[in-house]
Amino acid sequence: MPVYRQWSVILLSASLFITCILMALHPLASLQAGVRGLAIWWDVLFPSLFPFFVISELLLGFGIVHGIGTLLDPLMKPLFRVPGCGGFVAAISCASGYPIGAKLTAKLWQQKLLTREEGERLVAFTTSSDPIFLIGAVSVGFFHNPSIAVVIVLSHYLGALLIGLLMRFHAPHAPASSSPNGKGRAGWREALQAMHQARMEDGRPFGEMLRDSVISSLKLIIVVGGLVVFFCVLLESLNHSGLMHWLYRCADMVLTGVGMPTALGDAIVGGIFEVTLGASSAGAASGVPLAYKAAAAVFVLSWGGLSVHAQITSILNDTNLRYPPFLLARAVHSVISPVLLLLMWKPLMGNSDAAEVFYSLWPAPAQGGSALIAYLPFLFILVLSILFVLAMLARIFFKPIQRPE
Repeated sequence: MPVYRQWSVILLSASLFITCILMALHPLASLQAGVRGLAIWWDVLFPSLFPFFVISELLLGFGIVHGIGTLLDPLMKPLFRVPGCGGFVAAISCASGYPIGAKLTAKLWQQKLLTREEGERLVAFTTSSDPIFLIGAVSVGFFHNPSIAVVIVLSHYLGALLIGLLMRFHAPHAPASSSPNGKGRAGWREALQAMHQARMEDGRPFGEMLRDSVISSLKLIIVVGGLVVFFCVLLESLNHSGLMHWLYRCADMVLTGVGMPTALGDAIVGGIFEVTLGASSAGAASGVPLAYKAAAAVFVLSWGGLSVHAQITSILNDTNLRYPPFLLARAVHSVISPVLLLLMWKPLMGNSDAAEVFYSLWPAPAQGGSALIAYLPFLFILVLSILFVLAMLARIFFKPIQRPE
């Protein structure tokens, strides 16, 4: 075993042992943190993620993803250097949030529709938060200010788009996967052929496919919930032990260096571990300008928290996709998005018309984001439709310079 692996095992074992001691020393706080994490999973994550997990499995089984991938090839390959099926992953990930992008990427890799490098590019920019959390939980629930939803959403998703464009330079000499239909064309006939071929290769009847989809999705959603609870308990134990003091001091030094208030240290440190805790701390920070509080929240949302990182790692464990490219993409995303927010703050927040247009599309209820769940299928269809239109335009634009077969 390499030396670095030996040391990593020793450090991990010691960390887990210390965590166990801290939980034993503070049982009530650990219990309350576990209940809080379980509530987050049951109230938000389960209803918003589980249906998309099941539907995505069924769409893969019926070959619909393969057909969509054929149509989106002219857009996704030139821009992001991923197959067209990555457009489907991007659309459904935009609607439901992490970790469904990693789940679908792993499935596509297992079906040999992606190479390792393409999968690493895809999971890097399709790991983003969902609109329910951005609008309902963060803007309304934590900040009590629906007007900031537009700038938070735009900065977060524009940052993800920039990550996708930057990740196209990842592994520049790696070979690309072949087109789903094997001919490199992107018409409706080829899409139907790819869908039919994928359905025949799967071969499972609908009842068996539905059962397998539910079982697989339940396993994954339980893993997601368990990780959320674990990191909530871990962070609470570290807070009560006083070990977080050094992290807070480091965060204060970094914030001072970039010219931001040190009162956001709690949000930054909490967000490193868990998204919800960091975003809620950013909203509760006192004596801090709203723009800086929103920038801290976007930093946390784009980083994802170690809880999300653990979810992605557990999903990619059955593939040969590597974690370091994903880690680098999260770090860059967490820097790009706050910068974008601060740049867009004055133009967008000073324009009430932009906020009114946003509210007409996404009404933010006073009770939080639960009422927004009904809008997720609409958002998925909207994003997918936009990708289809862009793919058609790309096909027309690039047709004159395509090589004849």
